[in-house]
Amino acid sequence: MVNRCAWVGHFSKPTELDIKYHDEEWGVPVHEDALLFEFLILEGAQAGLSWTTILNKRANYRMAYKNFDPEKVAKFNDAKQQQLLENKGIVRNRLKVAASVTNARAFLKVQEEFGSFDKYIWQFTGGKPLKNKWKSLKQVPATTKESDAMSKDLKKRGFKFAGSTICYAFMQATGMVNDHTTDCFRYSKV
Repeated sequence: MVNRCAWVGHFSKPTELDIKYHDEEWGVPVHEDALLFEFLILEGAQAGLSWTTILNKRANYRMAYKNFDPEKVAKFNDAKQQQLLENKGIVRNRLKVAASVTNARAFLKVQEEFGSFDKYIWQFTGGKPLKNKWKSLKQVPATTKESDAMSKDLKKRGFKFAGSTICYAFMQATGMVNDHTTDCFRYSKV
C-alpha cells in the first residue's frame, strides 16, 4: 500500500481525482505563468470549500475561464461575469467571480513589471522550493512568514482573495513549499 499525506481523504473517502492530484501535481514546482494563474484563481475559489469540490469543477473552470488565459479573463465584462454566475459547473459566488477578473488584471500588471508572474511570485521563497519536514498533518501550518509577505504584497497590487491562508495553499499547490509529510511516498520525489 502506498503511503500518502493524511489530507488525501481526510474529510471524506479520497476520490480518484484527489489521489491523482496528490500523486502527480501537489507540491511539484510550477513555473508556467498560465498554470500559476490557474492555481491563483482556483485557490481563491476554494476558500471555504473543500479542494475536492474544486477538483471536480476544474475542467468546467478551464472552459469557463478560457483555459485560464489572463488576457481573456481580464476582459470579462459585467455580462460575462453574470454568465459565469449562472454556470453550475463552477463556484457561483459573486465576490469570487469578480475577484477572478480583478486578479487577471493585476496578474497582467505583474507580468508587465517583472517580465513574468513566475519571476515575481517565486521571490517569496528565494527562487527555490522550501522543503519542510513535517511528520504529521497536525504540524503543517495554515500560514507562514512567506505567505504573510506574499499576501501583503498581492493585496497591495490589487489582488483579491489573497489572504495568507490562500497564499500558503497556493504555495503548497505550486511547489513553492514541499509540505508532503516525511512518511509520504512523494516527499522525496518533489
